[in-house]
Amino acid sequence: MSEDLAETTSNRGTVAAGAPGYRIALILLGIIVTPVVLSSPTLGSGLTLGRAVSAIIVGSAILLVIAATTLSIGQHARQPTYDIVRFPFGAQGAKAINVLLAISLFGWTAVTANGFGIAARSLLAKVFNVNVPLPALVVLGCVIFVASTAFGFEILGKVAQFAVPVIAVILAFILYQALHSSLQMLDPTTPVRWGVAVSSVVGTAIVLVVTAADFGSFTRNRRQAILGAILAFGIAYPCLYIAAAIPSGLTGRSTLIDAMTMIASALPAIVLLIFASVTANAGNIFQGTLAISTLVRSVQKWQITVAIGIAAAIVGSFNIAAWLPTFLLFLGIAAPPVAGIYIADFFLNRRRGYDTAVLETQPAIKLRTFGAWLIACVIGYLTAYNVFSLTGISSIDSMLLGALLYVLLNKMTHLESTPKTPAGARRHGIPPQTA
Repeated sequence: MSEDLAETTSNRGTVAAGAPGYRIALILLGIIVTPVVLSSPTLGSGLTLGRAVSAIIVGSAILLVIAATTLSIGQHARQPTYDIVRFPFGAQGAKAINVLLAISLFGWTAVTANGFGIAARSLLAKVFNVNVPLPALVVLGCVIFVASTAFGFEILGKVAQFAVPVIAVILAFILYQALHSSLQMLDPTTPVRWGVAVSSVVGTAIVLVVTAADFGSFTRNRRQAILGAILAFGIAYPCLYIAAAIPSGLTGRSTLIDAMTMIASALPAIVLLIFASVTANAGNIFQGTLAISTLVRSVQKWQITVAIGIAAAIVGSFNIAAWLPTFLLFLGIAAPPVAGIYIADFFLNRRRGYDTAVLETQPAIKLRTFGAWLIACVIGYLTAYNVFSLTGISSIDSMLLGALLYVLLNKMTHLESTPKTPAGARRHGIPPQTA
């Protein structure tokens, strides 16, 4: 199995020598294509084209800033996200955060496995007139996902280098067919609020962006980390989102496959989803393995990879598309404060490096940090349900509030730990430690 999955901090720098920014961007795009294909029809059918494009551009810009920061932190630390969060949350407290991230990654793994099964079943029915049970195809997909993950970062990069250009060509063909059809853009029957649309664009990729330090730890240098963010979220992500949203804007259909069935043929959309599912779940399982390995260190990483594949095959065999919007909302609010907190921790405390010796002298569970995270989540949920509004984008509300509370928390802790100087000592100019 993978040597890369078992890498230590020391040899990530060696691997990074072979990881330029464009390769990181390809891996990120390979992971995010399936969520984009699944969520973009909501925007296409729920907004006019102009408002949808503006929401996509704003959401992508937000993701770009966050991704550039988290990728750079990963490059600086040479550690994955699941080790970096030990510093603000504590060595034991970080396990709870890693459970949250692992659940999020597994949720996308199961959703993507289900999407692969549905697409493969449609392909077999249309081309060969064969009806195969969904669970069998989901299991087949999970075998492919695990095989694509098993040999680590290098193979993951090669899979993305092959698959992402194929996906781009297929999506370009779909867009060409849609734009050259006789259909006109429809007015939304149930309009989506612009702020909710931006939150959806951010929420679609937020867990990947929060955990992008995993891939940043393999980058050559900071410049390449930022280049990867620009290529992935500054250029490619908004183009993918807009292209995948237009067919639904023309048809009002809630899925790309249904929209393309009305426009020309569903076959390109089906093939696109199959390719996208392979690259997406290879990355999801890779990251999920890293997250779970911090929780169960006695189990070998290849065993964790296989276990994730088996669990995804079981869950993905059911109809789970109905809870996708709720899942996206959960990710868009609970995960961003984690990024806000560890980004703030980096600028406050870690710019000189991540010294693991510090973990032995600090509390194993930092309850105040968890308090900041929880408050940020609650505020995010309240803004999501229109109790009140801050920025108008709930995921950004929760991330910024998490960062702000952590900064205030650090200021309070610093004041509490500063020795107080007695009045007499101040009059005589005696230093605090002498007094």
